[in-house]
Amino acid sequence: MKSGCMNNYKAKILVVDDEPSQRKMLQANLSLDGYEVCEAEDGTDAISRVSEEFFDLILMDNRMTQMDGIEALKEIKKISPGIPVIIITAFASVETAIQALQAGAHDYLTKPLEIDELRIKVQQTLEFWRLKEDNILQRRRIENLFDASRIVGRSSRMKQVLETVAMVAPTEASVLILGESGTGKELIANALHQGSNRTDKRFIKINCAALPETLLESELFGHEKGAFTGAVGRRPGRFELADGGTIFLDEIGEMSPSTQAKLLRVLQEREFEPLGSTRTVKVNIRIITATNRVIKDEVKKGTFREDLFYRLNVVPIELPPLRERREDIPLLIEHFLKIYNEKNNRRLKGFHPRALDALMRYSWPGNIRELENVVERAVILTADDYVQFSDLSEAIRGATEDPLMGQFREGIRPGMTIREMERELILKTLEDNEGNRTRTARILGITRRTLQLKLKEFDIDQLGSNEIPEH
Repeated sequence: MKSGCMNNYKAKILVVDDEPSQRKMLQANLSLDGYEVCEAEDGTDAISRVSEEFFDLILMDNRMTQMDGIEALKEIKKISPGIPVIIITAFASVETAIQALQAGAHDYLTKPLEIDELRIKVQQTLEFWRLKEDNILQRRRIENLFDASRIVGRSSRMKQVLETVAMVAPTEASVLILGESGTGKELIANALHQGSNRTDKRFIKINCAALPETLLESELFGHEKGAFTGAVGRRPGRFELADGGTIFLDEIGEMSPSTQAKLLRVLQEREFEPLGSTRTVKVNIRIITATNRVIKDEVKKGTFREDLFYRLNVVPIELPPLRERREDIPLLIEHFLKIYNEKNNRRLKGFHPRALDALMRYSWPGNIRELENVVERAVILTADDYVQFSDLSEAIRGATEDPLMGQFREGIRPGMTIREMERELILKTLEDNEGNRTRTARILGITRRTLQLKLKEFDIDQLGSNEIPEH
């Protein structure tokens, strides 16, 4: 591929020099590299050209009669700040280079020009600005996906997910979204559709687990009148309704083998026959699927077709459970508080620190859906401005109890004295930390010296610092 080609795009370069021979020399050499080269005879002419048309790069002489290159550069940057400009000067001084760079030049070259150096500099500059533009577009696409799909989170795991979504959304690739129930698989599917070229077409969703096999086939492929008992007329299926757009099949792991075979044909041929019909329906659709099952295990067990799995799994996106992205919990709480405050005409300000700490340490088996329910319940039932620890459900309060205290209580027996309970707590903590006394003291909130005295007081000072005490 020639250096001037960027994905078959012919970069457009403006050469600015008051010497016609210099312009012609640059035009001839750059054209050989596949660039489209335009000419301007001075700085004023260059400013006029830039105000009327787009250029990927400007090569501009610094010393010109009408307006010097640095002055022209300043005016050009006011019109189009994103155009990279390389200043060419016959005076190889540090002062000239600094002036050019301060005025917004990307780089500079000195006369007499070395053609090979010029070609390399042009290629590197165009590539640098192309990558810079791609990165800006990528960030904007990710931000738009967050906004459009109500996806909340800035954890590293979620950033990786959204980066993948941003890259795959504009393509036609099939995507398999994996994750536990309540992790937001439908939001990701929606983001994929919103970021695609099909965003102005239909986005059809269907839960494969919510329908029995015969009804699911009818919903997907449609049916003719009399195809089965109760089919009183022709009905188009979801695939037909989604023509030109996107269809999202949730809980794909629940689909029966016979329906899997028909889905495979749709993926391969983009066609199917409605139930009870001999006519073939052709569709142009993108298929996105999701499951909370470990689908590879289903393939090994023979309950899910291997060939279908590979067709669906072109790009897998795995959503982390909420317990693996705890740093997003405060953001999610704020998001749901805003929604349910507005919905219920409330002004709940937030969660008390102890309540928030409990939510941060809870395991969230129901993931984001469970957290949303907790916030909604709090908005409805909390009378104060802030949700207290006591306002949380017993399940959350109990599950987030200090594990050290839980272990301590397990060792408590009726009739024990305070001294005996203190000894039990120290021994249990020392055991859990494999005899590490510094770590044990830190967890108990005392100094190592105090711990040593306590061990001596309880006649266990003879234990080695790494021994696990017997009790």
